[in-house]
Amino acid sequence: MNKCLVAVIDGTRARFFTPKEAEFPEYETKSGLVEHKSLVNPMQKLEGKQLWATIKTGRNQGSRGQSHTYDDHRQNHIDEYERRFAQMIASEITNFTQVQNIQTLKLVAETQILGILRSETIPLLPKNIRIQELAKDLCKLKPKEIHEHLVNNNLI
Repeated sequence: MNKCLVAVIDGTRARFFTPKEAEFPEYETKSGLVEHKSLVNPMQKLEGKQLWATIKTGRNQGSRGQSHTYDDHRQNHIDEYERRFAQMIASEITNFTQVQNIQTLKLVAETQILGILRSETIPLLPKNIRIQELAKDLCKLKPKEIHEHLVNNNLI
């Protein structure tokens, strides 16, 4: 049987599943997903002053009461935090593929995260792994609901 890993990811966490086959296929028609691990983006826990020196962006007060705007490049920092989280996910996926002899990887993520994951994950994977993608945020759903979405999109 083809060993499969399903990685369901959003900006705050990543969940890793493998398909669960029915114990008695002749009597049961339902199969599902088994969750093995969950990662949380450490930067998403930080808020306001824990992450930035000032909460407001792009404004500064001059000595005469006049204000001017500027670009504090927060988006560059946010992009870097997302890239680091994608590297953590890529490392976990690589570990799963080696330990459990995974042959198919199903990446389910928001569109922006999916693009970052492609660039961080694919170069680390063995060439024989088949990758399927679904650009959808399913991370907050229960395993049964995620499985139904995968079936409806012909991924399982």
